[in-house]
Amino acid sequence: MSPPAAATPTDLAIDVTGVTKRFGEKTVVNAIDLAVRRGEIYGFLGPNGSGKTTFIRMLCGLLTPDAGTGTCLGYDVRSQQAEIKRHVGYMTQKFSYYEDLSIRENLDFIARIYAVPDRRAAVQRSLDRLGLANRSHQIAGQLSGGWKQRLALAACLIHEPKLLLLDEPTAGVDPKARREFWDEIHQLAADGLTVLITTHYMDEAERCHRLAYLAYGHLLTRGTLAEVLAAAKLTTWSITGPDLRTLATTLRDRAGVEQVVAFGNTLHVSGRDAARLTATIAAVRDPRHDWKQITSGLEDVFISLMDEAKDNFA
Repeated sequence: MSPPAAATPTDLAIDVTGVTKRFGEKTVVNAIDLAVRRGEIYGFLGPNGSGKTTFIRMLCGLLTPDAGTGTCLGYDVRSQQAEIKRHVGYMTQKFSYYEDLSIRENLDFIARIYAVPDRRAAVQRSLDRLGLANRSHQIAGQLSGGWKQRLALAACLIHEPKLLLLDEPTAGVDPKARREFWDEIHQLAADGLTVLITTHYMDEAERCHRLAYLAYGHLLTRGTLAEVLAAAKLTTWSITGPDLRTLATTLRDRAGVEQVVAFGNTLHVSGRDAARLTATIAAVRDPRHDWKQITSGLEDVFISLMDEAKDNFA
């Protein structure tokens, strides 16, 4: 699934170094380096308030970095922002189209803004591609979350951008709509479109070619899913059985235990010091529970990274 490891500058849709943004005395994005290959789906993870949206806005020309250099689609992120905007599709967290206009009218308006040639045909292609043709006259404000998502994606694509920046595009959308959305994203990437997407859904992150984890302005890890999991060096045990709540209380703050998290009827206990964690488990385990050492999942790593990160607004 992962693209080849080596990439030349011409292979990169995003190539930035030391990108920094401050608001007053707070550094919201701190010296971020990021390289995203053309045709790649790059997942951007991190807790709320980590600077993900600010970073995306710098990439698409809506904000100017206070420090750092680099390019987006070959254009300088500091001096060629107008050019970047013409070639990027940006889907914000909040639905940002006109709720009192129909789907077709919204797409026609966006096509006018970008001066899309043969606008009527372009709108129809967008309607057909995203399955919106039969609803084209429906008022946007009456759409469900999933259909609003399709409209927003169609609007992002109408000017045929080379890069999509998607900021938590599936928040609040049902599982079927999320799956259909991701099928479309993979098809777009297969056709050569580059996608940078922020998400809090671990199943979505696992569908990305590569990942980066940002916490409170700092880039903590990046790479393929396998590389991110390996770099965490996290040992995880899975426990099933009765009275897991009491067991969780017993385990917390013990030597080697960094996190105790309930996953349905299962408890995950994790830590980076495998020997100390194993010793603690040996001291408390009993035959009522089934203990298994498992491969740490992305959510285990996500929580571990979040716990160790320092909130820059605290």
